[in-house]
Amino acid sequence: MVSSTEYGSHTWELLLKVDHQYEDIEKEFLLQVTGDLHVGGLMLKLVEKIKIPQDWSDYAFWWEQKKCWLLKTHWTLDKCGVQADAKLIFTTQHKMLRLRLPSMKTVRLKVSFSSMVFRAVSDICKMLNIRRSEELSLLKQSEGTLKKKKKKDKNSKEPATEDILNLCNSPVSSGLPANPGLYSKTMTPIYDPVSGSPASSTITWFSDGSSTEKNCSILALSHPNCSPETLAEMYQPRTLADKAKLNAGWLDSSRSLMEQGVVEEDQLLLRFKYYTFFDLNPKYDAVRINQIYEQARWAILLEEIDCTEEEMLIFAALQAQYHVSKLSLSSETQDSTCESEVDEVEAALSNLEVTLEGGNKSNILEDITDIPKLADHLKLIRPKKLALKAIKTYWFIFRDTSISYFKNKESAQGEPIEKLNLKGCEVVPDVNVAAKKFGIKLLIPVADGMNEVYLRCDNEDQYARWMAACVLASKGRTMADSSYQPEVQKILSFLQMKNWTMCSQTAPEPENVDMKPECFVSPRYTKKFKSKQLTARILEAHQNVSQMSLVEAKLRFIQTWQSLPEFGLSYYIVRFKGSKKDDVLGVSYNRLIRIDMATGDPITTWRFSNMKQWNVNWEIRQVAIEFDQNVSIAFTCLSADCKIIHEYIGGYIFLSTRFKDHNETLDEELFHKLTGGQE
Repeated sequence: MVSSTEYGSHTWELLLKVDHQYEDIEKEFLLQVTGDLHVGGLMLKLVEKIKIPQDWSDYAFWWEQKKCWLLKTHWTLDKCGVQADAKLIFTTQHKMLRLRLPSMKTVRLKVSFSSMVFRAVSDICKMLNIRRSEELSLLKQSEGTLKKKKKKDKNSKEPATEDILNLCNSPVSSGLPANPGLYSKTMTPIYDPVSGSPASSTITWFSDGSSTEKNCSILALSHPNCSPETLAEMYQPRTLADKAKLNAGWLDSSRSLMEQGVVEEDQLLLRFKYYTFFDLNPKYDAVRINQIYEQARWAILLEEIDCTEEEMLIFAALQAQYHVSKLSLSSETQDSTCESEVDEVEAALSNLEVTLEGGNKSNILEDITDIPKLADHLKLIRPKKLALKAIKTYWFIFRDTSISYFKNKESAQGEPIEKLNLKGCEVVPDVNVAAKKFGIKLLIPVADGMNEVYLRCDNEDQYARWMAACVLASKGRTMADSSYQPEVQKILSFLQMKNWTMCSQTAPEPENVDMKPECFVSPRYTKKFKSKQLTARILEAHQNVSQMSLVEAKLRFIQTWQSLPEFGLSYYIVRFKGSKKDDVLGVSYNRLIRIDMATGDPITTWRFSNMKQWNVNWEIRQVAIEFDQNVSIAFTCLSADCKIIHEYIGGYIFLSTRFKDHNETLDEELFHKLTGGQE
């Protein structure tokens, strides 16, 4: 028997592979080591043996069998578990990566392959001048979404050469310390709110080269729409199961790129994962606004989210603002220099307009003492199985977060026929402006599923007031909340835009405009209308947005996208505990929705605000969630790893803790605590 002390003092051979670019120098080295040698000492011995005079500071050991980095240089080989059979590669931590942005522009840059993805995305966003990096993440395109592309590629004779923006000379990209970034306490980046171009002072702060000015402008500006042929080649989800494929490839934010099988020169998608666009400000967010706009635009064109014909024409008109105005990228940049004087009041109003959960909290006393109510005649529609819908007019009173209805106005002093508590319900607009139909669909959670109720309003004003009240009540807020009036105005503005698409306008003749309408609408509407007919309708709608600046048009596009019933839902195929069939789970910023896979109808909604705890049984890969009132659910995820849904829930809860402060730094530890899980 050999004592542990004698055993520990014995040396043994360890084969190390060095990832360097010198062809005439060997890449494998055999070193004599001991178990008590620390990782830093092993690096020193290896570099001395290599004898190449270069900067090795970015190098670290990658353990190939265990798929992990040895980054704790003070740990000994024994503590790391390294033995003679270990395959260690001495390689760079920063490697080249191709990222396809929401605008479909591909950038090539150096990214840390050893940092957690959450930190890597933060560094990427600093390079691209995008604030609020916590809203984005990296996505591997799933094989199912590439099939259509591959079939098309086989038939093409000449491979298309992709225009790639090379950002490998950026300080962060080179592995150097980053600039203070957009959270600098001494400098504030300024963009022109009309064109979105960065001011010269901002450019020099981000970098000292003219190339950065060019790159920043490219990422902040919209580009002409793709051809119908290109659109036809791209993956278009037809069913909820297809939409679930789009969200299957999110990377784990708590692990590094290398640990997740990403290699140098791979291509990943950089996307907005969380649909809570916090503190969106035209003054500072030119690139961010453009990339959100582009992600929304492609979601509409590829039918990843459903919209009506009226809504599609609104989206087409706002896109056409770029095309019809005949503004090239160069002239857009020139316009920015002419209008560099920014009105602070206008910027503040724009900021208020696009803030998702915005609102001035100065009227707190008034909110507490004066809670308004709505009272009016509305039509109530209750769908009945195997029968026609029953439509009756009642006297409705909306107070706090509940709706009560009575037989008539005179009986309102007594007991209501029914009282509906809207807290936690689903509110879906059911509007057709052309047909003068202003409906509100309420899906109210009950013990055995969802109680479906329709309210029918008489006109736009009535609809806007009641719809805004329902939206706030679903979030547990009353009409006393300061966001009520802005919500009413937003709904009225949206209805007005729908009116524009229906009204006859003095528009240019389609023959006089060089436009391919197929580039502005989804293929479904291309098949429905002739090209000339579609052009005329888009131009009519465009007359009402032609006075908007390009940034205003983008912001309006984003707002309209946010108004769609399906906005912000990420879909996954799951099997609930005790169920014999698969369902679809929709994950949103404030709730989970169980959806029938065959019909697409929501079955049950669970609010995050009612959630007590959630956890994952990693052995059977099952997510379990407990809610108030002894409600608990459990499910396994079939279309993706359950860690993705676990991270989604924790991520949205993390984002709800943010507050408006330009100098805030992210609590990265809290993010990993909420999303990391314990495998």
